[in-house]
Amino acid sequence: MRTATLLLTLVVSWACGSGLPGVNGSGGEPAAPPSDAPSPSLGSRPVIVAFGDSLTAGHGVRLGQSYPDYLQRELNQLGLKFVVRNEGMSGDTTNGGLVRKEIVSTLNPEYVIVAFGGNDGLRGLDPERMRSNLREMITHFRQRGSQVILAGMKLPPNYGREYLDAFEKVFPELAEDLGVPLIPFLLEGVGGNPELMQADGLHPTAEGNQRVARNVLQVLEPLLAARAEIGQAR
Repeated sequence: MRTATLLLTLVVSWACGSGLPGVNGSGGEPAAPPSDAPSPSLGSRPVIVAFGDSLTAGHGVRLGQSYPDYLQRELNQLGLKFVVRNEGMSGDTTNGGLVRKEIVSTLNPEYVIVAFGGNDGLRGLDPERMRSNLREMITHFRQRGSQVILAGMKLPPNYGREYLDAFEKVFPELAEDLGVPLIPFLLEGVGGNPELMQADGLHPTAEGNQRVARNVLQVLEPLLAARAEIGQAR
């Protein structure tokens, strides 16, 4: 039964990921990015990279409605002058993140929000391999001068208690081991809420992505404030 459910999930995800105009992974009319999206060049503001899978890419919502888009708007409203770059890729596992980490590093990000693991879990991949991949990504970015924030993930209960425990403990244990800030659950207050999730039950709606952005901001904003204080003290 679990195999059949997994195959159906993957088929639905593939079918929804066709990338038609105006929507990340579904059909619809083209939509403009948020009106308050940043116009300055990357060279004029420090960069925050949102690095992850379809939850970061904004699968199934209109352009400008991913969580990184809403995070940019939140930062703009707070007067925090950063550029948020969306480096999410639908379907990516931590294996794919390892492949893409070098490209992300060329953006010279000051902060990297690492949000992988959902697809590892949905495919039943080894949680210890996921741990190793996340560790390598985090170490890579830190060695290049970026501060990393790790986002935790959870899975539906039908994956069994043993697998769920092995999967979910990776994130807090890794954050503690490496000393990086942790977002306990990226989809806190969103996952499992039919009003904030799309029909597939896997991806947030636009409103859900707004909530996800606030989840990220709760951890990110104190780091940016501390950075500003250090800058003022110099």
